[in-house]
Amino acid sequence: MFASIKKGLGKTLEAIRDIVPAAHEKVGKDILEEVLLESDVSYELTEEIIYYLPPQNSVAREDVKRVLKSYFIYDNKPAVSAAPFVELIAGVNGAGKTTTIAKLANIYKKQNKSVLLGAGDTFRAAAIEQLKRWSEKIDVPIIYTKQGHDPSAVAYDTIASAKAKKIDNVIIDTAGRLHNQVNLASELKKIVKICDKAQNGAPHRKILILDGTQGNSAVNQVAAFNEMIGIDALIITKLDGTAKGGSLFSIAKTLQLPILYVGIGEGINDLIPFDAESYIDTILDAIFGIKE
Repeated sequence: MFASIKKGLGKTLEAIRDIVPAAHEKVGKDILEEVLLESDVSYELTEEIIYYLPPQNSVAREDVKRVLKSYFIYDNKPAVSAAPFVELIAGVNGAGKTTTIAKLANIYKKQNKSVLLGAGDTFRAAAIEQLKRWSEKIDVPIIYTKQGHDPSAVAYDTIASAKAKKIDNVIIDTAGRLHNQVNLASELKKIVKICDKAQNGAPHRKILILDGTQGNSAVNQVAAFNEMIGIDALIITKLDGTAKGGSLFSIAKTLQLPILYVGIGEGINDLIPFDAESYIDTILDAIFGIKE
Protein backbone atom coordinates (compact mmCIF):
# COMPACT_ATOMS: atom_id res chain seq x y z
CA MET A 1 0.00 0.00 0.00
CA PHE A 2 2.74 2.45 1.01
CA ALA A 3 4.72 1.83 -2.19
CA SER A 4 1.58 2.20 -4.29
CA ILE A 5 0.57 5.56 -2.87
CA LYS A 6 4.17 6.71 -3.24
CA LYS A 7 3.98 5.84 -6.93
CA GLY A 8 0.74 7.76 -7.29
CA LEU A 9 2.13 10.83 -5.56
CA GLY A 10 5.37 10.80 -7.56
CA LYS A 11 5.00 14.23 -9.15
CA THR A 12 3.77 15.78 -5.92
CA LEU A 13 6.75 14.39 -4.01
CA GLU A 14 9.16 15.72 -6.64
CA ALA A 15 7.68 19.20 -6.24
CA ILE A 16 8.04 18.97 -2.45
CA ARG A 17 11.69 17.86 -2.68
CA ASP A 18 12.46 20.85 -4.90
CA ILE A 19 11.46 22.99 -1.91
CA VAL A 20 12.87 20.75 0.86
CA PRO A 21 15.81 18.89 -0.74
CA ALA A 22 17.25 17.46 2.50
CA ALA A 23 15.85 15.74 5.61
CA HIS A 24 15.21 17.84 8.70
CA GLU A 25 13.96 17.10 12.20
CA LYS A 26 12.01 20.33 12.09
CA VAL A 27 10.82 22.53 9.24
CA GLY A 28 10.09 26.25 9.32
CA LYS A 29 6.47 27.24 9.02
CA ASP A 30 7.30 29.41 6.01
CA ILE A 31 8.75 26.36 4.23
CA LEU A 32 5.80 24.19 5.24
CA GLU A 33 3.39 26.82 3.95
CA GLU A 34 5.21 26.88 0.60
CA VAL A 35 5.09 23.08 0.39
CA LEU A 36 1.37 22.94 1.11
CA LEU A 37 0.50 25.62 -1.42
CA GLU A 38 2.74 24.05 -4.07
CA SER A 39 0.93 20.74 -3.50
CA ASP A 40 -2.41 22.49 -4.17
CA VAL A 41 -3.68 22.64 -0.63
CA SER A 42 -6.05 25.61 -0.72
CA TYR A 43 -4.80 28.91 0.70
CA GLU A 44 -7.52 28.96 3.37
CA LEU A 45 -6.74 25.44 4.54
CA THR A 46 -2.98 26.07 4.48
CA GLU A 47 -3.50 29.04 6.79
CA GLU A 48 -5.68 26.90 9.06
CA ILE A 49 -3.06 24.13 9.24
CA ILE A 50 -0.36 26.64 10.17
CA TYR A 51 -2.66 28.18 12.80
CA TYR A 52 -3.22 24.85 14.58
CA LEU A 53 0.49 24.04 14.81
CA PRO A 54 2.57 24.91 17.91
CA PRO A 55 3.55 28.61 18.12
CA GLN A 56 7.26 28.01 17.43
CA ASN A 57 8.63 29.04 14.04
CA SER A 58 9.83 25.49 13.32
CA VAL A 59 7.63 22.41 13.70
CA ALA A 60 8.24 18.68 14.03
CA ARG A 61 6.77 15.90 11.93
CA GLU A 62 4.48 14.64 14.71
CA ASP A 63 2.88 18.07 15.12
CA VAL A 64 2.15 18.38 11.42
CA LYS A 65 0.80 14.84 11.20
CA ARG A 66 -1.56 15.44 14.12
CA VAL A 67 -3.15 18.38 12.32
CA LEU A 68 -3.27 16.72 8.89
CA LYS A 69 -4.92 13.55 10.23
CA SER A 70 -7.78 15.59 11.65
CA TYR A 71 -9.05 16.35 8.13
CA PHE A 72 -9.79 12.70 7.49
CA ILE A 73 -11.89 12.22 10.62
CA TYR A 74 -15.52 12.26 9.56
CA ASP A 75 -18.57 10.06 9.82
CA ASN A 76 -18.78 7.28 7.24
CA LYS A 77 -22.14 5.84 6.38
CA PRO A 78 -22.46 2.26 7.62
CA ALA A 79 -21.96 -0.45 5.00
CA VAL A 80 -25.19 -1.70 3.48
CA SER A 81 -25.74 -5.43 3.25
CA ALA A 82 -27.57 -6.04 -0.01
CA ALA A 83 -27.56 -8.55 -2.84
CA PRO A 84 -26.92 -7.32 -5.38
CA PHE A 85 -24.98 -4.35 -4.00
CA VAL A 86 -25.71 -1.54 -6.46
CA GLU A 87 -23.29 1.33 -7.07
CA LEU A 88 -24.13 4.31 -9.26
CA ILE A 89 -21.09 6.01 -10.77
CA ALA A 90 -21.22 9.72 -11.62
CA GLY A 91 -18.69 12.23 -12.89
CA VAL A 92 -17.94 14.59 -15.74
CA ASN A 93 -16.63 13.33 -19.08
CA GLY A 94 -12.86 13.01 -19.10
CA ALA A 95 -12.50 12.20 -15.41
CA GLY A 96 -11.72 8.55 -16.18
CA LYS A 97 -15.15 7.29 -15.19
CA THR A 98 -15.44 4.34 -17.59
CA THR A 99 -11.91 3.09 -16.94
CA THR A 100 -12.44 3.40 -13.20
CA ILE A 101 -15.62 1.31 -13.44
CA ALA A 102 -13.59 -1.44 -15.10
CA LYS A 103 -10.88 -1.21 -12.43
CA LEU A 104 -13.51 -1.36 -9.68
CA ALA A 105 -15.13 -4.40 -11.28
CA ASN A 106 -11.72 -6.04 -11.47
CA ILE A 107 -11.20 -5.45 -7.73
CA TYR A 108 -14.52 -7.15 -6.97
CA LYS A 109 -13.63 -10.09 -9.23
CA LYS A 110 -10.39 -10.54 -7.29
CA GLN A 111 -12.52 -10.73 -4.15
CA ASN A 112 -14.37 -13.67 -5.79
CA LYS A 113 -17.52 -11.62 -6.28
CA SER A 114 -19.69 -11.76 -9.38
CA VAL A 115 -20.13 -8.42 -11.14
CA LEU A 116 -22.57 -6.99 -13.69
CA LEU A 117 -22.04 -3.66 -15.45
CA GLY A 118 -24.77 -1.33 -16.67
CA ALA A 119 -23.90 1.04 -19.54
CA GLY A 120 -26.11 3.89 -18.35
CA ASP A 121 -24.25 6.62 -20.24
CA THR A 122 -26.50 6.41 -23.29
CA PHE A 123 -25.77 10.03 -24.18
CA ARG A 124 -22.49 9.07 -25.86
CA ALA A 125 -22.15 6.05 -28.14
CA ALA A 126 -18.42 6.05 -27.37
CA ALA A 127 -19.12 5.53 -23.67
CA ILE A 128 -21.19 2.43 -24.38
CA GLU A 129 -18.57 0.97 -26.71
CA GLN A 130 -15.73 1.73 -24.31
CA LEU A 131 -17.47 0.00 -21.41
CA LYS A 132 -18.33 -2.98 -23.65
CA ARG A 133 -14.66 -3.34 -24.59
CA TRP A 134 -13.64 -3.24 -20.93
CA SER A 135 -16.30 -5.81 -20.03
CA GLU A 136 -14.82 -8.19 -22.61
CA LYS A 137 -11.27 -7.49 -21.45
CA ILE A 138 -11.95 -8.27 -17.79
CA ASP A 139 -14.59 -10.92 -18.58
CA VAL A 140 -17.51 -9.26 -16.81
CA PRO A 141 -21.05 -9.25 -18.28
CA ILE A 142 -22.73 -5.99 -19.26
CA ILE A 143 -26.22 -4.70 -19.95
CA TYR A 144 -26.37 -2.04 -22.66
CA THR A 145 -28.62 -0.48 -25.28
CA LYS A 146 -28.26 1.96 -28.17
CA GLN A 147 -27.23 5.58 -27.89
CA GLY A 148 -30.13 7.86 -26.99
CA HIS A 149 -32.18 5.20 -25.23
CA ASP A 150 -33.50 5.74 -21.71
CA PRO A 151 -30.64 5.22 -19.22
CA SER A 152 -33.15 4.53 -16.44
CA ALA A 153 -34.35 1.48 -18.38
CA VAL A 154 -30.74 0.27 -18.57
CA ALA A 155 -30.39 0.69 -14.81
CA TYR A 156 -33.62 -1.20 -14.16
CA ASP A 157 -32.71 -4.04 -16.54
CA THR A 158 -29.22 -4.32 -15.03
CA ILE A 159 -30.54 -4.66 -11.48
CA ALA A 160 -33.32 -7.05 -12.54
CA SER A 161 -30.82 -9.25 -14.37
CA ALA A 162 -28.46 -9.20 -11.39
CA LYS A 163 -31.26 -10.27 -9.05
CA ALA A 164 -32.29 -13.11 -11.37
CA LYS A 165 -28.71 -14.34 -11.74
CA LYS A 166 -27.80 -13.77 -8.07
CA ILE A 167 -24.98 -11.36 -8.95
CA ASP A 168 -23.07 -9.87 -6.01
CA ASN A 169 -22.17 -6.41 -7.33
CA VAL A 170 -23.79 -4.09 -9.85
CA ILE A 171 -21.94 -1.03 -11.21
CA ILE A 172 -23.99 1.41 -13.29
CA ASP A 173 -22.39 4.13 -15.41
CA THR A 174 -24.11 7.49 -15.96
CA ALA A 175 -23.72 10.37 -18.38
CA GLY A 176 -21.23 13.03 -17.39
CA ARG A 177 -22.70 15.86 -19.37
CA LEU A 178 -25.99 16.54 -21.12
CA HIS A 179 -27.32 19.62 -22.91
CA ASN A 180 -27.32 21.52 -19.64
CA GLN A 181 -27.13 20.92 -15.91
CA VAL A 182 -30.91 20.84 -15.51
CA ASN A 183 -31.16 17.91 -17.93
CA LEU A 184 -28.32 16.09 -16.19
CA ALA A 185 -29.93 16.55 -12.78
CA SER A 186 -33.30 15.33 -14.03
CA GLU A 187 -31.77 12.26 -15.63
CA LEU A 188 -29.71 11.31 -12.58
CA LYS A 189 -32.65 11.76 -10.22
CA LYS A 190 -34.78 9.55 -12.46
CA ILE A 191 -32.09 6.84 -12.54
CA VAL A 192 -31.88 6.87 -8.73
CA LYS A 193 -35.67 6.59 -8.47
CA ILE A 194 -35.83 3.70 -10.95
CA CYS A 195 -32.98 1.87 -9.19
CA ASP A 196 -35.03 1.98 -6.00
CA LYS A 197 -38.02 0.52 -7.87
CA ALA A 198 -35.87 -2.29 -9.22
CA GLN A 199 -34.50 -3.03 -5.75
CA ASN A 200 -35.55 -1.36 -2.55
CA GLY A 201 -32.77 0.91 -1.28
CA ALA A 202 -30.74 0.93 -4.49
CA PRO A 203 -28.42 2.46 -5.42
CA HIS A 204 -26.71 1.53 -2.18
CA ARG A 205 -23.73 3.77 -2.88
CA LYS A 206 -23.45 6.77 -5.21
CA ILE A 207 -19.81 7.38 -6.11
CA LEU A 208 -18.41 10.47 -7.78
CA ILE A 209 -15.26 10.14 -9.90
CA LEU A 210 -12.95 13.17 -9.63
CA ASP A 211 -10.02 13.97 -11.91
CA GLY A 212 -7.03 14.44 -9.59
CA THR A 213 -5.28 16.71 -12.09
CA GLN A 214 -7.97 19.34 -11.46
CA GLY A 215 -6.93 19.69 -7.83
CA ASN A 216 -9.06 22.01 -5.71
CA SER A 217 -11.24 23.04 -8.63
CA ALA A 218 -12.88 19.59 -8.47
CA VAL A 219 -14.60 20.59 -5.22
CA ASN A 220 -17.25 22.54 -7.15
CA GLN A 221 -18.11 19.42 -9.17
CA VAL A 222 -18.85 17.50 -6.00
CA ALA A 223 -21.10 20.25 -4.72
CA ALA A 224 -23.09 20.19 -7.97
CA PHE A 225 -23.51 16.40 -8.11
CA ASN A 226 -24.18 16.22 -4.39
CA GLU A 227 -27.05 18.66 -4.79
CA MET A 228 -28.46 16.54 -7.61
CA ILE A 229 -28.44 13.08 -6.04
CA GLY A 230 -26.48 13.08 -2.78
CA ILE A 231 -22.99 11.63 -3.20
CA ASP A 232 -21.86 8.95 -0.72
CA ALA A 233 -18.17 8.56 -1.58
CA LEU A 234 -15.38 9.65 -3.91
CA ILE A 235 -12.77 8.06 -6.15
CA ILE A 236 -9.84 10.27 -7.21
CA THR A 237 -8.31 9.39 -10.59
CA LYS A 238 -5.05 10.33 -12.33
CA LEU A 239 -3.25 11.07 -9.07
CA ASP A 240 0.00 9.97 -10.72
CA GLY A 241 -0.36 12.61 -13.43
CA THR A 242 -0.30 15.69 -11.22
CA ALA A 243 1.71 17.57 -8.61
CA LYS A 244 -1.57 18.56 -6.96
CA GLY A 245 -1.65 15.61 -4.56
CA GLY A 246 -2.18 17.90 -1.59
CA SER A 247 -5.64 18.80 -2.88
CA LEU A 248 -6.99 15.67 -1.16
CA PHE A 249 -6.71 17.52 2.15
CA SER A 250 -8.92 20.31 0.82
CA ILE A 251 -11.35 17.82 -0.72
CA ALA A 252 -11.65 15.89 2.55
CA LYS A 253 -12.00 19.06 4.64
CA THR A 254 -14.57 20.73 2.40
CA LEU A 255 -16.70 17.75 1.39
CA GLN A 256 -16.59 15.46 4.43
CA LEU A 257 -16.97 12.44 2.13
CA PRO A 258 -14.90 9.25 2.28
CA ILE A 259 -12.31 8.75 -0.47
CA LEU A 260 -12.63 5.06 -1.36
CA TYR A 261 -9.90 4.63 -3.97
CA VAL A 262 -7.25 6.59 -5.85
CA GLY A 263 -6.04 5.96 -9.37
CA ILE A 264 -2.26 5.72 -9.62
CA GLY A 265 -1.79 4.67 -13.26
CA GLU A 266 -3.45 3.40 -16.40
CA GLY A 267 -3.17 -0.32 -15.69
CA ILE A 268 -6.20 -2.39 -14.67
CA ASN A 269 -4.66 -2.89 -11.21
CA ASP A 270 -3.80 0.79 -10.70
CA LEU A 271 -6.78 1.58 -8.51
CA ILE A 272 -5.90 1.22 -4.83
CA PRO A 273 -7.86 1.68 -1.61
CA PHE A 274 -7.22 5.09 -0.13
CA ASP A 275 -5.53 5.00 3.26
CA ALA A 276 -5.20 8.39 4.93
CA GLU A 277 -2.34 7.27 7.19
CA SER A 278 -0.19 6.10 4.26
CA TYR A 279 -1.06 9.19 2.26
CA ILE A 280 -0.05 11.56 5.05
CA ASP A 281 3.13 9.63 5.90
CA THR A 282 4.23 9.64 2.25
CA ILE A 283 3.94 13.42 2.06
CA LEU A 284 5.65 13.89 5.44
CA ASP A 285 8.51 11.62 4.32
CA ALA A 286 9.13 14.03 1.45
CA ILE A 287 9.11 17.01 3.82
CA PHE A 288 11.01 15.63 6.83
CA GLY A 289 12.77 12.57 5.41
CA ILE A 290 11.97 8.87 5.84
CA LYS A 291 10.97 8.08 9.40
CA GLU A 292 13.13 5.27 10.79
